[in-house]
Amino acid sequence: MATMVAPEHFMKTSGQSDSVWVHKEPYSNRPQFPKLTKDIRTGVCVIGSGIAGVSTAYELVTRGLQVTMIEARDVISGESGRTSGHLSSALDDPFIEIAKKHGNGGAKAAVESHTWALNHVGEVAKQLGIECEYRKVPDYEISQYEKADPRHDEEVAMLKEDVKKSNELGLPASFREGYAIKGWDGKPDQRDVAVIENNATFHPTQYLTGVLRWLAKQPNFDCYTHTRMVSIDEKGIMSKEVHVATLDGHTITCTDAVEATCIPLQKLSIVAELEYNRTYCIAIRVPKGSIEDCLINDQADPYMYVRFTECDEKDDYLVLGGCDHAVGQETEEGRYAKLEAWVRERFTKAGSVDYKWSGQILNSTDMVSYIGLNTGKSHTYIVTGDTGHGLTQGVLAGRLIADEIQGIENPWRKLYNPKRIPPMSSLPSTLTHDIQINTQYKRFLQSDIVDIEDLAPGTGGVLNPTFKKPVAVYKDDQGQVHQFSALCPHLHGVICWNNAEKSWDCPVHGSRFSKDGVCIMGPAKMGLSPADEAGAQAQKQAITA
Repeated sequence: MATMVAPEHFMKTSGQSDSVWVHKEPYSNRPQFPKLTKDIRTGVCVIGSGIAGVSTAYELVTRGLQVTMIEARDVISGESGRTSGHLSSALDDPFIEIAKKHGNGGAKAAVESHTWALNHVGEVAKQLGIECEYRKVPDYEISQYEKADPRHDEEVAMLKEDVKKSNELGLPASFREGYAIKGWDGKPDQRDVAVIENNATFHPTQYLTGVLRWLAKQPNFDCYTHTRMVSIDEKGIMSKEVHVATLDGHTITCTDAVEATCIPLQKLSIVAELEYNRTYCIAIRVPKGSIEDCLINDQADPYMYVRFTECDEKDDYLVLGGCDHAVGQETEEGRYAKLEAWVRERFTKAGSVDYKWSGQILNSTDMVSYIGLNTGKSHTYIVTGDTGHGLTQGVLAGRLIADEIQGIENPWRKLYNPKRIPPMSSLPSTLTHDIQINTQYKRFLQSDIVDIEDLAPGTGGVLNPTFKKPVAVYKDDQGQVHQFSALCPHLHGVICWNNAEKSWDCPVHGSRFSKDGVCIMGPAKMGLSPADEAGAQAQKQAITA
């Protein structure tokens, strides 16, 4: 059993585990910024320091606007540091299906915007002199089945259709009958690939660290960490003044605010239109140069996805992700083993698994992200619903939001507009999603443990006594018990213990909290209320570190 990390670890990242990106870029390399200690005025307040926040700040600063960024924990502590690191214009959903919901014009805008984003990362890295492993690679889409399986031909037929649609939309694609990916020397024969050219990959935290260091030198940028936003208020119908309030009681007065927080920190609206999933990754050593440098995605649901990053002079890391499930509704049991087995069956030279971690993805029910003015707002912008492509989404959001703030017409605005009316074809999936989410309140009738003594050290669970409020209990490695309210501060769903990340996850709208109750993922704004002195002390240690 893994030893529990110190409470302050969750100020650096959103889980117990570390991703492969700390191998070459440790947390200590990330730039440090002060905490906000007074009221200030600025032009644009960007909340969040991941790929969307950093990209938006970069676009605005280079255009001469005054920007203040705030982050509730350390910079890059969210999902951008727990990604698989692929930059692709080949989206999770087939372009045929995207076109059915948003028309050919919408599908074309999706292609153009994500292509622009993956190219823009390379341009920025070159311009700022950031070494981040950026390179162009092909994206191989393969069947999940072996050639001998009749279902292989069915999936190949769908891949061919999507290749045709991709070319219609201006995305260079082809189908290679019988193509075997170089280095795939294992038994499963899944030859035949749809090839999407000119995709890319990079080291995400090296890139973000580089851009943040550049921003920190600019006179029209400042940043404050350990500064948690609790509300955004637009003052008056015609006013251009926005007040961003922090947990410590300070106010940032600005003309525009951007919630680059993965999910808007609000009650419902768009929050209710998203599906919240955990996804799992491993980084496994392979001899350098033994496998073709590419992206690989199969057609399973959830699908497996592959890319490569540097390890040392001898080896590279093959990064494999997949085995997704709804947040708080299943456990991690067996998922890392499944990922490792998948690699070893296909790439027999694979060595040790050095990193295992998980992240969170948010899927919109109509297959497209929400980027732009928030519903009911005139100067508050959001970025959410990554649909598995949060890196390119975050980059394109920077340009789209900067254009909107400056009143510049952007051809992608209609597609990503958060105020758009979902197509009728999305109604069945939306209704199914709503029903599934509402059933999660059944946890009010459930208890994970009967007695605190049932907990082994290093684990947690919800104790739900009759006629009392449920309590979230975890027992540290020394056997000390820590207790918190088990009600998510967002909409009072009963949280679940995530043993892989030693966190508390809400199955209703995906909010997550460290083992010590610190909020590490919205839409909740606040942490869990401590229910005993040990819980209060551990939470204080995390926040004040």
